[in-house]
Amino acid sequence: MTTSTWPEPDDDTVGRILRGASSIAIVGASPRPDRPSNEVGAYLQGTGAYRVYFVNPRADVILGEKAYPDLASLPEVPDIVDVFRRADDVPPVVDEAIAVGASTVWLQLGVWNEAAARAAEAAGLTVVMDRCIKIEHARLLVGARTAG
Repeated sequence: MTTSTWPEPDDDTVGRILRGASSIAIVGASPRPDRPSNEVGAYLQGTGAYRVYFVNPRADVILGEKAYPDLASLPEVPDIVDVFRRADDVPPVVDEAIAVGASTVWLQLGVWNEAAARAAEAAGLTVVMDRCIKIEHARLLVGARTAG
């Protein structure tokens, strides 16, 4: 068994990422409402805080929005690239995120690719792995507003 050496960002860093972002691209977004990427996309749209882009080369429309075949086709550089792909599929997504100039790569729950994370970090990107952006947003931003 290998031990992780990846330094996960703390809550302050994750909160800053979420507060500082204005656009999020969901790579591997699904038009199917029963898929986690669809649920997360709907949640992010519902916050009103982000322009949400859906990246899926086999879809035309997701949650009422145009779907894009890749990150390079988006109308702007996304602040966060939220990845709903298998760990083995992450390196090319990271390469794309680097190429378009994104600032953060976020790998959803259950997705961990330390080599891809190191490549992203070496290119100056912030990396969050194995965490759900919906859960973290609700916990750190929504929960912070309603606490106390």
